[in-house]
Amino acid sequence: MSPLVVFILFFVCLLIAIPISVSLGLVAVLPGVFDPSFTASASYVIRSMFGGIDSFPLLAVPMFILSGIIMARGGISKRLFDLFSYFIGKRTAGLPCAAVITCLFYGAISGSGIATVAAVGSMTIPLLVELGYDKKFCTALVAVAGSLGVIIPPSIPFIMYGMASGASVSDIFLAGIVPGVLIGLLLMVYAVFYCKKHGEDKEKINAKIDDLHAQGLWKVFKSSFFAVLSPVIILGCIYSGVASPTEAAVISVFYSLIVSIFIYKSLPIKKVYDVFVEAVRTYAPILFILAASIAFSRVLTLMQVPQLISGWILAHFTSKVVVLIVINLVLLLVGMVMDTTPAILILTPILLPIVEGFGMDPIHFGVMMVVNLAIGFVTPPIGVNLFVASSLTDIPVVDIAKRAMPLIGFFLIALLLITFIPQISLCLL
Repeated sequence: MSPLVVFILFFVCLLIAIPISVSLGLVAVLPGVFDPSFTASASYVIRSMFGGIDSFPLLAVPMFILSGIIMARGGISKRLFDLFSYFIGKRTAGLPCAAVITCLFYGAISGSGIATVAAVGSMTIPLLVELGYDKKFCTALVAVAGSLGVIIPPSIPFIMYGMASGASVSDIFLAGIVPGVLIGLLLMVYAVFYCKKHGEDKEKINAKIDDLHAQGLWKVFKSSFFAVLSPVIILGCIYSGVASPTEAAVISVFYSLIVSIFIYKSLPIKKVYDVFVEAVRTYAPILFILAASIAFSRVLTLMQVPQLISGWILAHFTSKVVVLIVINLVLLLVGMVMDTTPAILILTPILLPIVEGFGMDPIHFGVMMVVNLAIGFVTPPIGVNLFVASSLTDIPVVDIAKRAMPLIGFFLIALLLITFIPQISLCLL
């Protein structure tokens, strides 16, 4: 069976709303069904699915998901937001900027863009609207800033990329810090520009910040201390050599449980079971997609699809700049219609050899790939962050997407800088 036919069948399955895990499994089996001499028989595909998920690094994914849900139920995002608001709340766009910084820190706790939007958005959007900010602007800002959850380490897509490429997960975590901060700064630049143009209700804002100041810095800091300490402990364990990323994920679960139950007392013990159920329901679909993606990527490798695509690109484009632009466009389009996990597992074996041929560092490429796919979180038709934000505010997804376009423009500027200035990603390695 031709690789082109396989891809066409895959997209047809997606168009007729067959779940992506089922679609991947079907097209992985078809080449062996139509050609009995082909290596990848149905039993090979099934063994690949089970063998692919039998991975120690992969255990970090459900652990970070569980940790993020515990932190969300424990009200961690509000404590972070109050701390940042205390310092910058009275400046121009201070509270919207505090929301972006909160997304940065919460992303360093949960490793998930969806969890970041849900946890930060449910708390900050009603508050910002109450203080006079436009509801659509606030929703779009948090939806786009939530994408930082997959760029700032620990990041679930970075773990997937490390598994697909063989690159060090610790190194790619480290490489994501500066790009994540850069994107956050650019989003804050837009927030300042927007607020200068449209104005702010300084009377309401100052009253809110004065209430925080009345509590005193010590009380605000004490309330948020353990929330701020969480990413420090997680990343500190990884980079000090105390724990691997997977072990650090388990540490983050126990830490978040202890903080939420015994220190903040915001998560009743009787609710812990519900948290575990939610984590299983969140991770189970990802696990099926992951298993099917691994099998599909192995079938593509046996069909020599990476070599075919690599040969075609290198035959038609000889400039490194042009090749990187083409790959960015491909990743942006894929990010619009496919979830990050299958996209990374399918495209990494195809695209990585191409960029390595031009001398690109695999860690640098991993950051570029994840930033591209993060933009897909806020672009239709998939745009999961848009749907989460819409569920929080009842604003139609299309309206949020329209207001998010300038923010996505700043995201794209960051993408170009990250693509063509390798030291942005590699300076900490």
